[in-house]
Amino acid sequence: MTLWYGGDYNPEQWDPDVWKEDVGLMQRAGVNLVTVGVFSWSSLEPAPGQYEFGWLDRVLDLLHAGGVRVDLATPTASPPPWFSRLHPEALPVTADGVRLTHGSRDTYCACAPAYREAARGIARALAERYHDHPALAMWHVHNEYGTTCYCSLAAERFREWLQTRYGTLERLNEAWTTAFWSQGYAEWADIEPPRKTQYLVNPTQYLDFRRFWSDELLAAYLEQKTELRKLSALPVTTNFVFGGWVPVNHAQWAAEVDVVAIDHYPDRSDVGAEEQTAFGADLARGWAGGKPWLLMEQSAGTLNEGHRLHTKEPGRMARHSLSHIARGSQGALFFQWRASRGGAEMFHSAMVPHAGPDSRMFREIAKLGSELPQLAEVAESNVEADVAILWDVECWWAMQGTHLPSSSLDYLAAVRSAHRRFWHAGITVDFAAPAADLSSYRLVVVPSLYLISDEAAAALTAYVESGGQLVVGYFSGIVDPDLRIRSPGAFTELLGVRVEEFHPLPDDSEVVLSSGGRGRLWSEHVHAVSAEVVDRYAGGVLDGKPAITRRQVGAGTAWYVSTELDDAAAAQVFELSASPVEIVRRRSGDTTWTFVFNHGDAEFSVPDAGRLVVGELPVPAGGYAVVRST
Repeated sequence: MTLWYGGDYNPEQWDPDVWKEDVGLMQRAGVNLVTVGVFSWSSLEPAPGQYEFGWLDRVLDLLHAGGVRVDLATPTASPPPWFSRLHPEALPVTADGVRLTHGSRDTYCACAPAYREAARGIARALAERYHDHPALAMWHVHNEYGTTCYCSLAAERFREWLQTRYGTLERLNEAWTTAFWSQGYAEWADIEPPRKTQYLVNPTQYLDFRRFWSDELLAAYLEQKTELRKLSALPVTTNFVFGGWVPVNHAQWAAEVDVVAIDHYPDRSDVGAEEQTAFGADLARGWAGGKPWLLMEQSAGTLNEGHRLHTKEPGRMARHSLSHIARGSQGALFFQWRASRGGAEMFHSAMVPHAGPDSRMFREIAKLGSELPQLAEVAESNVEADVAILWDVECWWAMQGTHLPSSSLDYLAAVRSAHRRFWHAGITVDFAAPAADLSSYRLVVVPSLYLISDEAAAALTAYVESGGQLVVGYFSGIVDPDLRIRSPGAFTELLGVRVEEFHPLPDDSEVVLSSGGRGRLWSEHVHAVSAEVVDRYAGGVLDGKPAITRRQVGAGTAWYVSTELDDAAAAQVFELSASPVEIVRRRSGDTTWTFVFNHGDAEFSVPDAGRLVVGELPVPAGGYAVVRST
């Protein structure tokens, strides 16, 4: 059993005399895995079919001699300049029709045959050269799949994908509701990507384009994986990146990677960074189906709020790293090992900062590296969680591409809000797909699940009937997977309510409930048909109308919450009480590891301590502890 520790290593940026120093520093820091080659295509293949592997041979040999394993990457996220010169048709085109030029990373269209062929070629060459190198631990395909292109090549592939999905234009026209605005298609050739247009794009066309790109990028990944698998049985993965711009269905991709791996970069400097860290880790564990996964990248020393870099306070790097491990990661890796002396990300923090090893950052890196071997046995344990929050990326995409009743409706924000409340109560949650088997959870929360299939709706009904507690949030069950309005809504019968009208709220407005609670963002005219009213709106046009309802269904209960509750009101509904610390438990048989992270300003004493593995008891402000008990 081991926990991986290290990060992206880019030796091509440095002189060979630095390589030996790096290996020595890695040994001091407890590093046992580095990712090599992610952005090295021009160094490996300076001209078409001309490979220069000598420098990489030396690097891998040095790492192996130093006891450091290698996650060897294919460099296909950043084609070299010669490729763009020879294949300008492979440069990406934006939604408004502008073809981008070379000069950054991700300068490719994954639909371009020349790009796919070149990507397979460099993957094949790496496999042939290094498949039996003793330093290798795993293969790393590409980097942060997510580039979208709207060029003519993408349009051709999109049409092929649509023909496979729908079979006939009649079915496509029905799914896209093309009778609206005279959009009916009589020829496949008339269909284009949802490029910038006069007004609003067709929402189902937009959603299908996101679905298409996820499938197309997956096909590109699998082509490289196939080349590697021909010669190597080592695990193959790619690093998932999370963001509104990413057209990748990670839950779907998880079945095709041998290890789910994520990159995670919080964009807050307050406690929101800790909330986001837990959110990203729980999401990764959901994609991995509860199995171990890997934090492939994080920032060692800074948090990027967009307009400024915030330096992580002493101990914060370790807390973030251990929070990921507590929530299922097989280790903690960073981007990158040594800070770059030039280039677009020269101010990105690193394990070895510009200040060198005689620095607070490197000392904290080395301290964490010395502690992780003591936690190695947790690698084969499971994270305990009996609450689930539903997550569906297609619902998120659908709400991004649809003209909604309020521009403030935000699926990701609703999901984050639900997760944040349980995090502050010290309750670990799983993320689950709407149609998943939810029988192991005492409570399932459904935040603003705008899009839902018939199968998923039936699965949620079965969950409640068998004894589950379900809380459905506002603006849920509105459309089917073709984005056609459901009337009645998908949850109408289960919840025993009928929503007559939406009442979106201004951003600076609130509604008051009869219990004294408050809501914001959204409200609805709800009829309690067969449900019990738990709370009502007080005042305004909805005065006396149901705001929160519940209905007994079989052995379980289904709740409906028709507004975005404030924290106090939500705490009442979910029976939550604030906790001063983050507590996560992992279990294997009769052994439990309790991870405690004190993000507050006061010392915290851990009850029923057991045996301290790392950290301090009591846990000081900003500190952490891991306790083993049997």
